Amino acid sequence: MSVETIEISLQQQFEEAIGTGNKETIRTFLDDQNITDVVNLIYDNSEYECQIITDLSIHRAASVFKILDLSEQKRIIKNLPSYKAAELLNELPADDRTDFLEELPSNAVRDLIKTLDPEERKITLSLLGYPENSVGRLMTPDYIYIYEHNTVAQVLDTIRLVGKNSETIDVIYVINEKGELLDDIRIREFILATPDKKVNELMDKRVVSLNVEDDQEIAGEVFRMNNRVALPVVSKSNKLLGIVTIDDILWVAQEEYTEDIQKIGGTEALDEPYLDISIFKLIKKRAGWLVILFIGEMLTATAMQFFQHEIDKATVLAMFIPLIMSSGGNSGSQASTLIIQAMALKEVSIADWWRVMRRELISGFILGIILGTIGLIRIITWQQLHIYDYGIYWKLVSATIFFSLIGIVLWGSLMGSMLPIFLKKLKLDPAASSAPFVATLVDVTGIIIYFSMAYFFLSGRLL
Repeated sequence: MSVETIEISLQQQFEEAIGTGNKETIRTFLDDQNITDVVNLIYDNSEYECQIITDLSIHRAASVFKILDLSEQKRIIKNLPSYKAAELLNELPADDRTDFLEELPSNAVRDLIKTLDPEERKITLSLLGYPENSVGRLMTPDYIYIYEHNTVAQVLDTIRLVGKNSETIDVIYVINEKGELLDDIRIREFILATPDKKVNELMDKRVVSLNVEDDQEIAGEVFRMNNRVALPVVSKSNKLLGIVTIDDILWVAQEEYTEDIQKIGGTEALDEPYLDISIFKLIKKRAGWLVILFIGEMLTATAMQFFQHEIDKATVLAMFIPLIMSSGGNSGSQASTLIIQAMALKEVSIADWWRVMRRELISGFILGIILGTIGLIRIITWQQLHIYDYGIYWKLVSATIFFSLIGIVLWGSLMGSMLPIFLKKLKLDPAASSAPFVATLVDVTGIIIYFSMAYFFLSGRLL
């Protein structure tokens, strides 16, 4: 049976369940489905989104809600009865609840926090008190901790007692009487050990932890390097405050990737889905960069005006200006995209600037020769086949194009590769060195390089 057939069948079953009007029938149907299938039903049946959340058992409703798009979450919370919204928010894991609340206006956050149970309210306010984009905003206090003097039997009793409400039981955390983190031990160690064995006999003290004020991107790198599904979060004094799980890090990685792609495209990062953001905000996000790029292109126009006399005397040069400008911009955009990606993956650091420059000098030179040769062959072919007459100095014109392309592609590669590293050095986002920005910057210098070559080869002849 195809995926499409399964989806159609699921939709038909949903419509039949809704058609009965029986809450128990609807709940039984929804609770029998995979979480992702319920999410798809919400997206495909937006008129029933609140009913689906209401009819689900509260635990599954929370599991569905936390993986919905932000715009869908906002709409559901707004339209749910107040008692149901409070029940849903209280059921959400603290980290997911905090992540949702920090996207809302302050007055909405204030009203929703009032609906939380006292303990949940305390946890949420604590998490919201940490810096934006810090590990503290991601962590959850739902974890299992034990003491080094406990026996394996006592540990397993603790897991049975509190494990159901924990974010994960794959890893158990060992603390001392002061609440300081001593170690983390995988649950399989306890399962395989004898009941009377002490925790301190299982400890190796090779614990990896995150600081509560670490940037979320740092957390992603630590997860990647250590192959963990959860990591403990500690204060400066090594007090265990919570844990961060891999699912939260994956969400952060997706958000960071989306933000970088938008910046590389020459716009500010959008805070909301494209179709949900207001036209005014969309314009505001795009206008700034467009104005900067427009001013940059005005500099290109100024450079061309400076060489207007030469263009009038040798109009043959004008037809190659788009070719020259696009080649430099394309090589710069390629280089900046490669370096931004390499820096995001920690393949390149600021300290590697000389190695990057050396590679781009070589690759830019070779790429320039390749494009220059193609341009040279084009002029020779057109001249010999009488497709177009470049004049009596056509050989000098072809040399101008050849060496101009070498210089411009080489310069574009250097600018595109060095700009992200320079911005990183200034503690700015390398993604801000977007492809349009690099292309505009190279356009101005490309004109200067082109006409400098033209002077060298054609001065006293066409110029």
